[in-house]
Amino acid sequence: MTAPLVIRPRKLIRICAGLAAFVLVGFGIVAYALGRTGASGDGAQGQITFRLPDQLALFGIGVLLAAALLAFTRARVEADAAGIRVRNVVGETTLPWQVVRGVRLDEGSSWASLDLYDDDTVALLAVQANDGELAVQAVLDLRALLKASRDG
Repeated sequence: MTAPLVIRPRKLIRICAGLAAFVLVGFGIVAYALGRTGASGDGAQGQITFRLPDQLALFGIGVLLAAALLAFTRARVEADAAGIRVRNVVGETTLPWQVVRGVRLDEGSSWASLDLYDDDTVALLAVQANDGELAVQAVLDLRALLKASRDG
């Protein structure tokens, strides 16, 4: 028995991780700076005073935004002779090959998709077109597994 085929988006993970770090550091710096500049004010009209709870809340918003960006790195496809498991940003789907009609990566599409016999489509966010040859090879490998399931 061969190991399952595991596909993850390469560029998307790097981009999201970098953006999440940037957002987290940015919100941290802004929260710290606002606390330092606003702390000297007496709260008079037209002046805003940022205290520790305000700073923590602002940094917490940065943490939430960074976590939302990192949610896009969840995308993963695992496939073997029995079927395919697709994990996208929200949710996970496991399908036997018998319900899959085909694997597509259309020109102009951002990601590949599975066509099912019930005329439904399942997005494969792990197979990103911007990964270039890796995406093409992933689609070819998935098609080979689909064909092998029909032949055997």
